[in-house]
Amino acid sequence: MRLTRSTITETLERHGLEPSRALGQNFLCDPSMIDKIVRLGGVEAGDHVVEIGPGLGSLTIALADAGASVLAVEIDRYLVPPLRELVDGLDVEILNEDAMTLDWDAALTASDTWRVVANLPYNVATPLVLDLLAAQPRLTSWLVMVQREVGERLAAEPGSKIYGIPSVLTAYWGRARVVGAVPAQVFLPQPKVESVLVRIDRHETPRVEADFGRVSALVRAGFGQRRKMLRRSLSAYLSSEQIEAAGVAPTDRAEQLDVEAWGRLAVAHITESDGAA
Repeated sequence: MRLTRSTITETLERHGLEPSRALGQNFLCDPSMIDKIVRLGGVEAGDHVVEIGPGLGSLTIALADAGASVLAVEIDRYLVPPLRELVDGLDVEILNEDAMTLDWDAALTASDTWRVVANLPYNVATPLVLDLLAAQPRLTSWLVMVQREVGERLAAEPGSKIYGIPSVLTAYWGRARVVGAVPAQVFLPQPKVESVLVRIDRHETPRVEADFGRVSALVRAGFGQRRKMLRRSLSAYLSSEQIEAAGVAPTDRAEQLDVEAWGRLAVAHITESDGAA
C-alpha cells in the first residue's frame, strides 16, 4: 500500500486534523518519490531504520514493505492514532517523542547499526543532524529530505560561499552529498521552499584525530568572523606562528579550510593548551 493525496486527505478529514504549520508538516503523497527515497537510502530487508517525523506514514509504510524494522519518532500526539491505524500489522515501533530531546541511547538498543531515512521538519533539520551525528555513532547512514539551502550547506565544499559551520562539522563525521531534488508537488500541502535529498555516510572513524569539541570551537570562532583572516578570527586560541606551524596560512579565511586543516589547528590548540598548563 502507498499513501496518495486522496488517501491522506481522507485520513486527515476522518480524524478531524489539518497539517500543522507550526510543526512544518508537509506530507509526502507521491508513491514514486517515496520509492525513490527508500532506494537512495539503501534500505534492505533486515535493516533497522529510524524515521523522524513520519506524519501519517507515507514513507514508514514503504520502509516496512522493503523489509526494514522501523522506529518512527513523531512529536505530534494527534497524528499518532491515524499513524498507528495505517501501519497496523507492519514492523513499526512508534514513539510519541520530540527527536531533539529523546533518549536516543535507550531508543536504539535493538541494533548496533541504524539507517536514518526521513523527511525532516525543516525548522530543526540542521541542529538535529549535527547533534545526532555527534552523539549517536549507531546512526551509520542517512538519507534525509531537507530544505535545499540546508542540504547544500551540509554538503558544501571548501571555497564555496555556502561552506560554513554545518559543512565542516558534518564532514568531521561523514561524507555528505546532495543526491536528488524534490519538487513541491509531491507534498500535501505544497511547501513554498525547494527541497533536496541528502545522503550522509558516516566514517568508521572521524577524518581527523583531533577532539570534536575543540574542532567545533575553532570552526565556530572562525566562521563567526568569516570575513576576517584566521590570525584575527582565531586569535583567542592560536597565534599566527601556531596557525602556520599547523600548515595553514594565517591570512586564510575560514571558508578556505577543509576539515583536515581544522583538525590540525585543533591539535595545535591542544599542544598550546598543554604547554601553557
